Amino acid sequence: MSNKEYILRGVCPDALGLVAKVSNFLNENNLFIKESAHYGDPETNKFFMRIKVVSPNEEIKKDEFDKKFSDLAGKISMEWSFEDAILNPNTSIFVSKYSHCLQDLLYRHSVNALKLDIKSIISNHPDLEKIASDYEIPFYHIEVTKDDKQNAETKIIDILKKDKVDLVILARYMQILSTNFCEEYFGKIINIHHSFLPSFKGAKPYHQAYSKGVKILGATAHYVTSDLDEGPIIEQTVDRIDHTKSPEDMEIIGRDIESITLAKAVQYHSEQRVFLNNNKTVIFK
Repeated sequence: MSNKEYILRGVCPDALGLVAKVSNFLNENNLFIKESAHYGDPETNKFFMRIKVVSPNEEIKKDEFDKKFSDLAGKISMEWSFEDAILNPNTSIFVSKYSHCLQDLLYRHSVNALKLDIKSIISNHPDLEKIASDYEIPFYHIEVTKDDKQNAETKIIDILKKDKVDLVILARYMQILSTNFCEEYFGKIINIHHSFLPSFKGAKPYHQAYSKGVKILGATAHYVTSDLDEGPIIEQTVDRIDHTKSPEDMEIIGRDIESITLAKAVQYHSEQRVFLNNNKTVIFK
C-alpha cells in the first residue's frame, strides 16, 4: 500500500445520500478510506466532510483525481479541496514581548508535533530575536507606531507574500490588525487571548481577575476578523483555581493555558480539521 495520504474536504448544501455518493466515488477510483467524518448542520443546512484516503497500489495522481471529482462536486454544489494529509502550511508567527506561546510552538515544531513550515517570526519589538536565532528562523523587527501603522503593515504583507504564507499565528502579538489585513487572510490568522475578555480588558487582566475572586482561568484560540476577539472559535481551555492563588500565580497558570490552547488550535488547522461555518467552526478531531 502506498504510504502517501490525502485529505478530501468538502462543504455543500445538506441532502440525502451525500456520504454514499462520495464513498462510492472513492471506491470506484480504488481509494482506501482511513478516516471519515461528516456533519450536517440543521441551522445553516450545510454538510461538512473530511475524509483521509490512501491508494492501495500506487501514489494518487492528484491532477487526475481533481478532474474526476470536480464532476461529482459540481452535481452536489460542493466546495472542496484534495491535499496532502501532511500539508506543512507556510507559517509566520507574530509576537510582541511575551515569549511563552512562541517558545511552546517552536518546541512542538522542533519535535515534529506540529506540522508547519515556519518561514518567519515578525515582531513589533526586538526582544525575542534571540529565540528566533536559536531556532534558525528569520526574525523581522517591524516597529508599529500610531502614525505609521499602515506602512508597517505594508512591510509585513510584503514578507508574507514573499514567503507565500498560508497561516499567520498571533502568539501574543499586541497589535490590532487592519480590516483589510483581516479580510485578505480570513480563515488563515489564529489568535490567542485569555478568556476574561471582554470582562477584564486593558492592563494587568490577572490582577483584575484576582480582585474579583475569579475561580476559573481560561484561554480562547480563534480565527481573526475585523471585530476584535470575536472571530470563529477553534479551541478553548479552562482550569480551576482557588483563593490561595496570587495574581502572579494566576498569570503563570494562564500562560500555560494560553500555550496549550494555541498549540491545539494550530494543530487542528494544520491537519485540515477546521471548517468555517458562518461565525462558528466545525472541527473533526
